[in-house]
Amino acid sequence: MRVSDFDFDLPQDLIALRPAVPRESARLLIVREGSLEFGEATLRDLPGLLNPGDLCIYNDTKVINAQLFGTRPARGEAPAANIEVTLHKRLDAGHWAAFAKPGRKLKEGDTIEFAAGFSATLQAKDEGGEIRLAFSVSGPELDTAIARHGVMPLPPYIAGKRPADAQDASDYQTVFARQDGAVAAPTAGLHFTPELLSALDARGVQRAGVTLHVGAGTFLPVKAEDTREHVMHAEWGDMPAQTVDAIRAAQFRHDRVMCVGTTSLRTVETASAAELKPWSGDTRIFITPGYQFRTTDMLLTNFHLPRSTLFMLVSAFCGLETMRAAYAHAIERRFRFYSYGDACLLIRNSR
Repeated sequence: MRVSDFDFDLPQDLIALRPAVPRESARLLIVREGSLEFGEATLRDLPGLLNPGDLCIYNDTKVINAQLFGTRPARGEAPAANIEVTLHKRLDAGHWAAFAKPGRKLKEGDTIEFAAGFSATLQAKDEGGEIRLAFSVSGPELDTAIARHGVMPLPPYIAGKRPADAQDASDYQTVFARQDGAVAAPTAGLHFTPELLSALDARGVQRAGVTLHVGAGTFLPVKAEDTREHVMHAEWGDMPAQTVDAIRAAQFRHDRVMCVGTTSLRTVETASAAELKPWSGDTRIFITPGYQFRTTDMLLTNFHLPRSTLFMLVSAFCGLETMRAAYAHAIERRFRFYSYGDACLLIRNSR
């Protein structure tokens, strides 16, 4: 399909710079596959939109301080340069894939100094702008250095309007966050609070977790003109056996599986590629219209960028015509967009 099929105009004042307070007061647009009629609610109403026995799959990844600021020392006639590094994906105990700005001032073999005793050497650089860094420390020592010297990265559409602050340290972390490794939040999970989880428990809604360490590639624009030519960045995920068992039990009961966010959905669908089973590893799954969903019946997700892989995913889930109409409705009704914005509950037709 053409990437331009997934374009739309979004007023800049609808980009949310702070989350709703409290989080579950965010608005909720209810969208059904193939329908052009939409319901409106709030996240507080979610328990009543689910049935006892429905299964909620959440992502327990935790955002780390993945943005580092350092200096590349002078070399030859080239003066020293300030370098901003955004970690993307851990490769092993001492190496990360990352993006750097300005990348043109770096070449293989350069060292970037972040603090006394904490530096990285650029080992490789590809045409897409991704670099491979070998750090001067590794393992837990590297984790500690990143936490100490890094800052929490905000999405570019927020960071371009205001700097990160102490409030973001809690705002940009979900109530499910347990496993360190993400460089961006699984933002649908930001709407959940202990109070909302208690209401879901009282309703009889089941819960199970997966892990997908969201990478900075989630914010990269799709530069191809045809979706078939776009290559996704790899992200590490894990589908534990107990979550597989919970999904199988829900399916046996004919209850629905709701993924909280596109990251949870991509993990579940990756683990369901051949047959549903425990899985751990890298995924590059790219979901566009025509994809046959194997496990997910409902998706709770925020509103996504024009021409993005995530808008392509939701269009695959409920239909492109439906999602274009849903986003037009959301814009007209002034729903708030992106990471700190409002949400959609997308419901597929019964299997």
